[in-house]
Amino acid sequence: MTILVDKDQGILSPALVPALEDARGGGREITIGLINNMPDPALKATERQFMKLLQAAAGRRSIRFQFFSLPSVKRSPEARWHVESEYSDLSDLKRRRFDGLIVTGAEPVAPDLDQEPYWHDLTDIIDWARTNTRSTIWSCLAAHAAVLHLDRIARRPLAAKCHGIFDCETVGSDPLTRAAPAHLKVSHSRLNEVTEADLTKHGYQVLTRSAKAGVDVFARQYASRFVFFQGHPEYDALSLQREYLRDIGRYLARERETYPAVPVSYFDAATEEKLIRFEKRARHQRHPAMASELPALNLRSDIAAGSAAAVLFRNWLDFLAEDAATPLSLR
Repeated sequence: MTILVDKDQGILSPALVPALEDARGGGREITIGLINNMPDPALKATERQFMKLLQAAAGRRSIRFQFFSLPSVKRSPEARWHVESEYSDLSDLKRRRFDGLIVTGAEPVAPDLDQEPYWHDLTDIIDWARTNTRSTIWSCLAAHAAVLHLDRIARRPLAAKCHGIFDCETVGSDPLTRAAPAHLKVSHSRLNEVTEADLTKHGYQVLTRSAKAGVDVFARQYASRFVFFQGHPEYDALSLQREYLRDIGRYLARERETYPAVPVSYFDAATEEKLIRFEKRARHQRHPAMASELPALNLRSDIAAGSAAAVLFRNWLDFLAEDAATPLSLR
């Protein structure tokens, strides 16, 4: 495959670009934009995760991948420099039409989504994407924001954080889940949810669900096909571990009041026992220095089995490629 990573029509990171001759015969180039709004510690990891998935799913296709970020997302000086130097300006997005668009969530700072400082920028992108992409993926908080803006479906707070790897099953038949294994393992990390009852009442199609985590992937057809992820199929094996350790650090530093629960079906049994013992100590000896005493962490051996990402992104690229012959204005 060829994946060209654009910044204003240039190659952003030559080290990420395979030799052009490897993709001869791949057909028309597919254009995909990533609006990366993830918090600073996850900014570059998110780039790599989506790049890796698209590279694996591309086959013989040629993909032009372009990075953007909402300007109203608060950034540290270092992250802001990275975005300004290596991402394209959001105004360039609106001057073009993309086959596919991926929009990530952002770390919430307000109690209500429509009070977030980036709300206006995000809803503007939602409206633009309906008619200027062939398909858009809305991830996690961005999915919740999109359904709130489109249909006033409000997300509901969970009694406890949904955090771990969950078995999901396909619902009905859809091109996005074609050839999917019986059980898809998907990472979830969220404090809120939109329910299946609310979604189906407003015409959304649930594509995958989990008995424990609820709705996973759902979709709705506009001029563009909107696909919504409540989970994070793009997460690599260590993403949940990084979030868990971050939250422990915040607890020890008294930046959060509650100790984080161990991610579901993620660490092996011996590691879970060690973490439970560490939690008991941390609650009694709460101090930032304790972070250096965390035990070695080992993941379960089966966490990647039946991973949803490979299936979802291969089928999504198939959809973009098949649909590319039809001009957007005629769809």
